[in-house]
Amino acid sequence: MASQDVLSQTTRLASSSALLQVLFRVVTFGLNAFTLRYLSRDLIGVVNVRLTLLYSTVVFLAREAFRRACLSGSTKRNWTKTINLLWLTLPLGVFWSIFLGLVWLHLLEVPDPSVVPHYQAGVVAFGLSAIIELLGEPFWVLAQAHLFVRLKVIAESLSVVSKCILTVILVVLYPQWGLYIFSLAQLFYVSVLVMCYVIYFVMFLGSPEATKKSFPVARMKALLPNLVEDETFVNWKEAWLTWSFFKQSFLKQILTEGERYVMTFLNVLNFGDQGVYDIVNNLGSLVARFIFLPIEESFYVFFAKVLERGKNVKDQKQDDVAMAANVLELLLKLVLLIGLTITVFGYAYSQLALDIYGGSMLSAGTGPDLLRCYSLYVLFLAINGVTECFTFALMCKEEVDRYNFVMLALSFTFLCISYFLTHWHGSIGFILANCFNMGIRIAHSIHYIYDYFKESTYRPLTGLLPSPFLVLVYIISGVITGFSEVVFCCDKGWMARLIHISMGALCFAATIVTMFCTETKLIHFVRSQ
Repeated sequence: MASQDVLSQTTRLASSSALLQVLFRVVTFGLNAFTLRYLSRDLIGVVNVRLTLLYSTVVFLAREAFRRACLSGSTKRNWTKTINLLWLTLPLGVFWSIFLGLVWLHLLEVPDPSVVPHYQAGVVAFGLSAIIELLGEPFWVLAQAHLFVRLKVIAESLSVVSKCILTVILVVLYPQWGLYIFSLAQLFYVSVLVMCYVIYFVMFLGSPEATKKSFPVARMKALLPNLVEDETFVNWKEAWLTWSFFKQSFLKQILTEGERYVMTFLNVLNFGDQGVYDIVNNLGSLVARFIFLPIEESFYVFFAKVLERGKNVKDQKQDDVAMAANVLELLLKLVLLIGLTITVFGYAYSQLALDIYGGSMLSAGTGPDLLRCYSLYVLFLAINGVTECFTFALMCKEEVDRYNFVMLALSFTFLCISYFLTHWHGSIGFILANCFNMGIRIAHSIHYIYDYFKESTYRPLTGLLPSPFLVLVYIISGVITGFSEVVFCCDKGWMARLIHISMGALCFAATIVTMFCTETKLIHFVRSQ
């Protein structure tokens, strides 16, 4: 596949993912705001922190390394061996689910049954849901490797909306069920997700479209583990790369979910405070999930396909290097501007957003300060996602192994900083520790990118330098909206709130107009791709 075709399909995948995720997140946003009125803070804390951490840890440790290894390189490979390797995620997931499930049941603090009933059933259900989701891993990797634009987005969106609708129905009709509600919803979510992939491939394989695309798998049986005579069961090069990524993914999971591990194992916050923190964290990370994550996942595939892993810039095809450098520069500029916009406007509108979303339960206390800090953290998330997706797509096995030692030291430092900052500044300490963590990771990735391109004429890191005039507009907008919040928000009635919102809308419009005038290269890229 030509590099330009890869770029075109990748940008289509990222933009379609972001657009559909925005649409479905609006639906789930409303449904979640509705259910908040029926639930206690403690129940939210147990579900969204304790049980979701169990599920995400099992899934991440079982599959992340396999995904990164199997999505590297060309789609022209022995897919039988790759599929065999991917099926190893299932026994690995069973192991982690049983091991961590026992830890969650017997070593961690058990919630008060009168406040959060059916905790044991919740642990079993969330562990089982992780195993069910791993059944769809070969289908997911095949779809991602061949840039199936709509499948991933539709499958994930349908499963999320189905889960939210079922949760709302059960919360309204049977609020006394407690964790049974979220256990059933979680199992329903992963079942819908896997069935979407299975049904798609049942219809796609053997079809004229599959034949036209020369799809490497012809029938569903080929998606099951298969022994090939006189050949190894897996591709050992992929297997060793997976092992390297596994060591890294273990550390990355600690860094990604570090605050939840500290909350879960060190009991620095009670379940109610954990619930408020998680709601604010989910609100703050909306943009990261429906914009930054699709960009990171899609362009990881792009960079891995256009440039060869482990080769320096001189040994690559120079046309491909030019395209990759240009795309990286514009991606950095894009996520930087999105991050700056959220940081500037998020500061002045955090309290209003929380008051509208969850009432005084969220807008009183530390909620607004948490969301303000998270607005700054989003900027770090934006830059880290793109710089790491390029770095991980190009690192050879030895570089990945060396980076694992950096991650090990960073993981230990992060956990220590999280613990001490939380004792010093409560739940805000978690976000400050995450900013520190992301800053170190960004510095490492920037160093790698600089070294990679220093022997060429390309300087993609200039994408991190916005126009000075645009920076001035951001500063003015921040001052105006901050003053507006002090004068009009948020206990002076709806008319004052509307004035505050109008001030923000005018400043936002001025920022967008300035962006169109000063960042013409980026605007052309977004429009054309």
